[in-house]
Amino acid sequence: MMEGQLRKYPRVIEVMVPGVTLAGNPLDDPTERRVPVYLPPSYNDNKRFPVIYLLAGFASTGQSFLNYSFGRQSVPEIAESLIAQGKMQETIIVMPDCMTRYGGSQYVNSPATGNYETYLIDELIPFIDRTLSTLSHRKHRAIAGKSSGGFGALRMAMKHPDRFAAAACHSGDMGFELCYKPNFPTAARVLEQYGGSIADFLAAYEHALKKPPKEFALLDLIGMAAAYSPSKGRCTPDNIRLPFHPHTCEPIDDVWKEWLSFDPIEMIEHETYRVALRSLDFLFLDCGTLDEYNLQFGHRIFSSKATRYTITHRYEEFMDSHSNTSYRYGVSLPALSEVIAG
Repeated sequence: MMEGQLRKYPRVIEVMVPGVTLAGNPLDDPTERRVPVYLPPSYNDNKRFPVIYLLAGFASTGQSFLNYSFGRQSVPEIAESLIAQGKMQETIIVMPDCMTRYGGSQYVNSPATGNYETYLIDELIPFIDRTLSTLSHRKHRAIAGKSSGGFGALRMAMKHPDRFAAAACHSGDMGFELCYKPNFPTAARVLEQYGGSIADFLAAYEHALKKPPKEFALLDLIGMAAAYSPSKGRCTPDNIRLPFHPHTCEPIDDVWKEWLSFDPIEMIEHETYRVALRSLDFLFLDCGTLDEYNLQFGHRIFSSKATRYTITHRYEEFMDSHSNTSYRYGVSLPALSEVIAG
């Protein structure tokens, strides 16, 4: 291979975040977390930079944004290339780790998993501002993500407008009636194979050298239930409150109502969250027209409501599914960086 063909790696460091707010979490998941951070080309201690917090999807962490794949750039490579072409402002990108035993936290506080929303807002952000050369004012900070990370980014923007000036939601979870309910029968069939025991399922899934793809639907709903409808009492796997009866697959209305309180298309009906979204300098959403989880319909509903409530936003659709969509960061990252670099 000739020298000019060598792969050029952008500058990525790892910071160790203590995770004080995760101490004593009910799953005994690690508190100290390794968080990869992309540093732009001219990063040095004498210059300060805006920051984008990029949230990974379910069953992924910030490390997933660094994965090598033939013919496709990692997120740091996308940013480095865009900056070199003059299409993106130099920006720090922080890629958090909010993984749990159940596959993810949905970036919410839950007695079943831990205080991941508080961890992000009150611990990780101040830690990054103390440790790195950041522009620490809200107007220089954005949040983005894909799938569960897109849900987390949008919800954080709605709940913590004092922390972010811009947000991007790529194929984020919303329209729960359309994206979660279709998986109830699949999950119920899997659970039945384990005698209705979530604990037995988790033990088998965790020890399987090759994870059965058809069983992921149950893991996914367990992760969502731990976030949206945690047990009222002692939080153990078999106390997880699924939103359906395992035997009949009928919805459990009171549990499902708890889930819907997290749905962005329900949240936007509250004036507090509408005010928060209007305060953003930039709001970006996109989704694939072939999304396997029907998220394009939830996004269309959200965009329609946002328009009705005079919330300025940019919504795009692309002819693609839910997977391998990192190329879309080539649209959102430059737009976010332009807003927060001002």
